[in-house]
Amino acid sequence: MTLALIDYQAGNLHSVENALRAAGCADLTVTADPEVVRHADRIVLPGVGAFGACAASLRAVPGMVAALEERVLGQGTPFLGICVGMQLLAATGEELGTHRGLGWIDGRVRRIDPAGSEAKVPHMGWNDVVPHGAGHPLIVPGEAYFLHSYAFEGTGVVATTDHAGPVTAAIARDTVLGVQFHPEKSQRYGLALLERFLSWRP
Repeated sequence: MTLALIDYQAGNLHSVENALRAAGCADLTVTADPEVVRHADRIVLPGVGAFGACAASLRAVPGMVAALEERVLGQGTPFLGICVGMQLLAATGEELGTHRGLGWIDGRVRRIDPAGSEAKVPHMGWNDVVPHGAGHPLIVPGEAYFLHSYAFEGTGVVATTDHAGPVTAAIARDTVLGVQFHPEKSQRYGLALLERFLSWRP
């Protein structure tokens, strides 16, 4: 099983790589090469920073978006987006203007507006992950580490967390999963999620 960890100058690659290897991924390539993506059995898109800057950085890698769409949307390769890598699945992001996302899952990314005065932005630290409805085979109840000021609103929500009101923790569609929290910083919970992703047969 081969895994492509996408390098587009917008992710905490070292920590994510270490976590994936700790979860049992032996054949991992950190890559900005679309041809590597086209032959990978699993794809992970991390992301740290502002939505617009991350979207621009991803599109600046020649052929990368086309390779991702071909492999994931066209061929059903399991995909995991982490933090801003999850947010980029939305149609638009409203951080420092309105920016176009990948549009794989219908929704938008907006600034968190907590109802309680004691809830601060950014939402930072450990918080519960609560599966929704029928849930998702990779998402189980537990605590994960969050660090973000913007959150997804739209379809495909499979888990939320509470920050003076519900905030999206995970979204999914077909073979695509996105998590707002950081598995690489979520200790046992995060490693267990990555283990499930590596063995997932959707």
